[in-house]
Amino acid sequence: MKKGSVRWAFKVFVLSLSLSIVFSLMSQSLLPTLSSFFSIFVIIFFIFVAVVFDMIAVAFTTISEDKLLPYKDKKGYNMALSLCKNADKVASFGGDVVGDICGILSGAGGVSLVLNMHLEGDELNLLVTCLVSSIIAGVTIFCKAIMKSYSIENCDKIAIKTGSYLEFGRKKQKEKTKK
Repeated sequence: MKKGSVRWAFKVFVLSLSLSIVFSLMSQSLLPTLSSFFSIFVIIFFIFVAVVFDMIAVAFTTISEDKLLPYKDKKGYNMALSLCKNADKVASFGGDVVGDICGILSGAGGVSLVLNMHLEGDELNLLVTCLVSSIIAGVTIFCKAIMKSYSIENCDKIAIKTGSYLEFGRKKQKEKTKK
C-alpha cells in the first residue's frame, strides 16, 4: 500500500466524520419539523445526489486516459484528466463519502416521514417504518444499478461534463476571491 493512500484514507475519514456530524445535527434538528411533502422531497433529493455521485465515481474508475483524448480541445478536459489520474480518490469521495452520507440523510428523511404520520400503535409504527426504509433502500439500489450501466457506457461524456462543471466552479471561486 502506498504512503499516499493511507494519508488519503485518513483525510477521507476526517472529512466523512466532520460531514456526518454536521449533517446529523442538521437532520436531527430540521427533518422532524418538515411536513410529509417536504420529507418526501428530501428523500428524493438525497437519493438523486447519491446516484449522481455514484455515477461519477463509476465513470472515473472505468475510464482510461486514452478515452479522454478525443475531448482534448473541450472545456473540462484538464480537470477530467486530473480526476482520471486520481480515480481512486474520486471513487472514494463520490461513492463512499457523498453516497453514504446521502444514504444516511435519506434514511433520516424516512424517519421524519413516519413521525409525521402520527401512527397509533407500536406494531403499525414498526411496520410502516420498515416499509418506508425498505422502499428508500430499494429505490436507491435500483437507481444506482441502472446508473452504473449508463456510467460505464458513457464514462467519457460523464468525465468531461464533470470536469467542465468543476472548472466552472473553480473559475467562479477564483472570481469571488479576487473581489
